[in-house]
Amino acid sequence: MKTFNILTIFPDMFTAPFSQGVLSKAAESGFFTVNPVDIRSYTTDKHRLTDDYQYGGGQGLVMKPEPIVTAVRDLKQKDGDTHVILMDPRGKKFTQKDAERLREYDSLTFICGRYEGVDERVVGLCVDESLSLGDFVLTGGELASMVMIDSIARLLPGVLGDENSPLEDSHTSGMLEYPHYTRPYEYEGVKVPEILLSGHHAEIEKWRRQQSIEITAKNRPDLLKNANLSAEDKKYLDTVALKKKIYVALLHYPMKDKEKINVATSITNMDLHDISRSCTTYDVRKYFVVTPLQAQRGIAERVINHWLHGYGATYNVNRKEAFERTQLAEGLLDVIAEIERLEGERPVVIATTARDSRANIDFEETARLAEQKPCLIIFGTGWGFTEDVFKMSDRVLKPIKGVGQFNHLSVRSAVAIIMDRIHSF
Repeated sequence: MKTFNILTIFPDMFTAPFSQGVLSKAAESGFFTVNPVDIRSYTTDKHRLTDDYQYGGGQGLVMKPEPIVTAVRDLKQKDGDTHVILMDPRGKKFTQKDAERLREYDSLTFICGRYEGVDERVVGLCVDESLSLGDFVLTGGELASMVMIDSIARLLPGVLGDENSPLEDSHTSGMLEYPHYTRPYEYEGVKVPEILLSGHHAEIEKWRRQQSIEITAKNRPDLLKNANLSAEDKKYLDTVALKKKIYVALLHYPMKDKEKINVATSITNMDLHDISRSCTTYDVRKYFVVTPLQAQRGIAERVINHWLHGYGATYNVNRKEAFERTQLAEGLLDVIAEIERLEGERPVVIATTARDSRANIDFEETARLAEQKPCLIIFGTGWGFTEDVFKMSDRVLKPIKGVGQFNHLSVRSAVAIIMDRIHSF
């Protein structure tokens, strides 16, 4: 029988959640037991203190190490080798894979912190791993541990009755689950899909698989990166996946030089080639190279034509494909007008910067926005955009963060990195 120990100062919180529903029946049948342990029972002072003020000052109390460590050691003596998990916002985010992994332990012990958390020495002395329920903060670890126990317990053999039931769950299969229907056949004018009444099991399974792909693509496209997709799945995904409406523009005017004077910079051969390839790789709809200087546009046009229509197109078809999305423009307003012509609405103009102080949108927000509206992401040359460019922009994208203080990427690298981060969501 599997044991879930919970170290808490509020043991009564665990009575109701596991005394109802399918888990209560499984517990009564002996599949597992939930054992709330009052940390106060391991205190030695007359006030039964489990917390104290923190060294170094600061707001909030910290849970003392002695009763927690003593309680864990006592449980290890009684239960043998129990796996100890600290509920901690700093911990690894709990996933279905963790639930599947943790069900293999005969005994799990959850330490539920309160206030500002537990004394750090607890981690080194008796914790095997730290887990977090998500990117938010609760008043304590009790609710998080309940959710994790529920997720783990339902995977134990016999708990759900149908052994195959957990295999079809969202996240277990690597994707979100397909829709479910029951009686009545019609409710408030909405009917059950006819395929589910056909009796054709192969077609039903195909429909469910496609629905799962479609729902995952819409709500959690990040899951599809690691999903086990067949060639048929991928073909269907191409028809339903939300395409991001992203455009890229590289501005050569108005830019600042080293003395902060407004200037026009020169178009470089590498910017044409490398950014064109990055934009095609990440399915950018068009890459605009922007300069008001006719001579510069003329040089760039000869390069592009060489790869699209000249000798270059005959021996490097990949480069030809990359340049098919590249277009020259005189100014930013011309780019905005062209996108509005193509999309039927004005794009959201998102400027890039190396400074945090200007940023007001992150990569994930940009990804979600680009699924709803056309977005023009503008990159600069020289020493950065003038104030006029920022005034023309609707949003400013958060800067790329490396691993140190150095922050001077080439614009070619910046385009590739930003496109990759946006498409990771």
